[in-house]
This record gives sequence, C-alpha cells and structure tokens, in this order.
Amino acid sequence: MLQQRATLAETRDAFRWDVPKRYNIGVDICDRIAAARPNAPAIIEVGADDAATTTSFAALRDHSNKIANVLAMVADPGDRIAVLLPQSEATAAAHIAITKMGCIALPLFTQFGPDALCHRLRDSGTCALITNAESAAIVSGLRDQLPDLRTVLSVDGPDANAACLTTATHTASADFTPMDTLADDPAILIYTSGTTGNPKGALHAHRVLLGHLPGVEMSHDFFPQAGDLIWTPADWAWIGGLLDVLMPALHHGVPVLAHRFAKFDGRAAFDLMASHGVRNAFLPPTALKIMRQVVDPPRLAVRSVASGGETLGAELIAWGQEVFGTTINEFYGQTECNMIVSSCGALAPAVPGVMGFAVPGHDVRILDSDAPSFAPDGQVGRIAVRAPDPVMFLHYWGNPDATAERYVTIDDIDWLLTGDNGEAKPDGRIRFVGRDDDLISSGGYRIGPAEIEDCLLTHPAVQMAGVVGKPDALRGEVVTAFVQLVPGKTGSDALAAEIAAHVKGRLAAYEYPRDVRFIETMPMTTTGKIIRAELRRMCHA
Repeated sequence: MLQQRATLAETRDAFRWDVPKRYNIGVDICDRIAAARPNAPAIIEVGADDAATTTSFAALRDHSNKIANVLAMVADPGDRIAVLLPQSEATAAAHIAITKMGCIALPLFTQFGPDALCHRLRDSGTCALITNAESAAIVSGLRDQLPDLRTVLSVDGPDANAACLTTATHTASADFTPMDTLADDPAILIYTSGTTGNPKGALHAHRVLLGHLPGVEMSHDFFPQAGDLIWTPADWAWIGGLLDVLMPALHHGVPVLAHRFAKFDGRAAFDLMASHGVRNAFLPPTALKIMRQVVDPPRLAVRSVASGGETLGAELIAWGQEVFGTTINEFYGQTECNMIVSSCGALAPAVPGVMGFAVPGHDVRILDSDAPSFAPDGQVGRIAVRAPDPVMFLHYWGNPDATAERYVTIDDIDWLLTGDNGEAKPDGRIRFVGRDDDLISSGGYRIGPAEIEDCLLTHPAVQMAGVVGKPDALRGEVVTAFVQLVPGKTGSDALAAEIAAHVKGRLAAYEYPRDVRFIETMPMTTTGKIIRAELRRMCHA
C-alpha cells in the first residue's frame, strides 16, 4: 500500500513493490479476506427496483469454489474461460473461480454484437462460457465458428442454448483447493481495439492486480479508509471496471456496489450514490458530462472520485468539487499498462488539462518522437513506461510481432510505448496531448484535441464535443469540431461562429476550430471514449 507522506516525492520515496513469487488473484481478493473476516460485506448488488442484496466474503468464497468445481470438469489450468455478464455477484464469483483454477479469465461486454463476440471467443480459443440467456442465444448462432467452445453455462437456467449454472453449483462442493500459481502466470485476457485491424488480446499475469494498487490508492486519495464503499458505472468487462474498481476493492476488503444501468442516466446515478452511501466512485468523463447536465443535483458526501479515459478540463473539475465535495482525480493508463499516472487531491491541487504525476512504482517518461532518446520538459513526445513493471501485460495473445512493436530500447533498457503523446512539466506532472493518430498538424503547429474539447465544453450550448483534423491544402489540416448540443439548442451558422470564437478567445488563434459541425449523437466506444476515427471519416462525408 501507498503510505501517505507530506509530499508526493516523500510518498514515492517510501514506496516499495511487494510482489511475491507465488500469488493468485482469486485467493487474494476472496479467500484471504474470508479467512480473516468471513462476514464482511463483499458485493452489494442493487437490482432494478433499488433493492440491495449483500454477499459476504465467506459466501463469495463458497460460491466461487462451487463454480470452480463445476468448471474443473470441462477445463484445465491455462484454458480460457469467458465471462459474459453485467455487474453482479455471479460475475465476481466467476472471475474469482477462474483465477483460483489457474485458468485465464476472458471478460466480455454484454453489449458486444455477434461479430465482436465471435472474434474474441475464436481468437482466444475459449473452451467455456458463463453468461445469461440473452447472450447465450447470440453465441448459439456462432457455435459452428467456435470449435474450441465446449461448454456454455447460463445463470438464468437451462434452455436450448446453455446448461444451468445454478443447478450445477447447487450440487457442487464448496471446498476447492486453488492452484498454487506464480505471480507471472497468465490470469486475465482483455481485448483492446487499436487504430487498425481486429482487437488484440492483452494477456495479463496474476501480478497485474498488485501493479494496479498504487494507482488506485493514489487516485482515491489513499484508498482504503474506514467506511469506504465503491461503485462505478463502467462495466466489469473492461479493465477500468474490473481492475480499477472490483478487484482492488476486494483486495482491500472494501465492499463493491454492483449496479449497471441499461442506459446511463445522470439523475439515476446521483440517486444511486445517495441512497446507498457511495463513498468512492470511478466515473468516466462521459458519465461526468452526463451528470453535469442534471439540473439542481444533490450535494453528495463523497470521499473520492477518480476519472480516466479523456482529459478533464477546469469546467468539470470545478463542477465536481461543488457537487461531490472533493477533487476529481484524473488517472491515465491503457489495457496493456494501466494506472501509471494519476493526480491526487490529498497531496497536490489538480491542474486542469494535466493528468497528474507518475504513480509511485512506475517510471513514466516522454520520449523524443523522432529518435530513441528522452524529450526535454515542455516538448511533446511519446509517453513510455519502463519495463519490466508489475502492471505491464505479458504479450498480445498469439501476436508476437504486434507485441515487439510496442517496445523501444534506450541504453539497454526497454520502454513500452503507449501509443499516446504527452508533455512533461517542470513540476513532474505529465500532460496528455493525444494519440499518435489524433494529433492535428496545422500550419506547422502540433495540436492535441483534448484541450480544445475541454474549452468547447465551457460553452453553454455544448453538451459533448470531439475534435479532429480535416485535410486542408493550405495548412495541411484544419481543426474541425463536432458538437452535440444540449437539449433545446439548435445548430446554426451563427452558433457555429459563436462557438469557434469562444475557443479562439480562450486558447490560441491556431487552435480554434475553423469548421464546426453539429451532430445528434457523438460516436463513442463502449467505455465512453470519443471515436475520433469515425469523426475523421465524417469529415469526408
């Protein structure tokens, strides 16, 4: 755990990694706590009627052991087992069971369509799937393309597409001896989309959870503290929900609120947090922007709020301070190497537009964009992380060439390239500028979209904004803004000019959008990030 000191430098100097040679995620986040505090609440599952069901660590251990005994009849250590469920106690129990077995958990998002599911299940060679009736029906139509998938178990009972997990676990033993895994043994396979080609599977070892802990603790102002209770609208199928919230909280014995909205609603999110006493929340920027539209929101007594995925601006930080009573701590990472940069309001004030400091334990640098060397402070370059690192992925599943392309060597030391660009500040903070393919080159200037998007959000007519570069014969590219207006506002040439002038007057003349386009819905990933590739395509439409 991080030990809070007076300054970040002192906190960093006091930190040491403690990664044992042998380590198992499932044992750590469930069995270990159950042995010490069997009746402590682990999962508080909130249904559509707002009724809550609490599962203790002992009950979670027994349930996961039963699932492990069922799966052991069809899977061997090292096999891939997929979990295709929304936030629930069953989802947590399934992941714990799979990791205790020494198998590899494949988290899948319930809103994936047939093509997305087929690619992930086929590419990974998944042998078993735990899901519900709705998703089992979708997978049923893919079975002829999935030769390795032998078993489908449904939490909703038996039907033509799946066997019943509940019936199977009812007769299974609650005793199970976990595999004595190495910390470097594979445990979790999460697919992540790049700029080209099909999504690649990032394979993580059991140690990945330990690697996440300092970033989680820092972004939640030295988590845990007495009375903490954490929730996120981010699905547990993603690294942000699974390894930024669920597993770290259980590691620390902190209860996790499980509730996923069919469609995220800002007012409902406020009500959920208020009625169940949520003290800690991971709220992606999109969720914050939607909650910001709620008229007269309740003031919550929240201890910590973390956010990541898109840069936060002054507008969101100020709003968060007012409604949550705490500073929103921005963190940075990606599926391959997560939670490596974070702000921490308990140590230093937030700087809008600057994502924070390298988290203790992680060596994060800015590399020169054109040469294998370090960039000086103030120069935009490639964000890289020194290898090895406990939180760093093992490799891309079945793709050694793509894995090798992620690394560069400087003075015999390997650095993982994140694919993002940033700038180191003299005080040690790191500013996110944009992905390699998101940077806009206009009239000799290299422009990141995040700062412009933040500025656009300060205009009262703008609900969401995405910025890309549009090819231009004179400037190379011109800044183009796609704007989703707040309800009740209508796009017009006059409003477009007003919005452009708003940015020009607050940033710089070379940064303002020369082209402002109004759209009904912003294209977003399932994790709430703007799909700028789609916006670039729309530039040519």
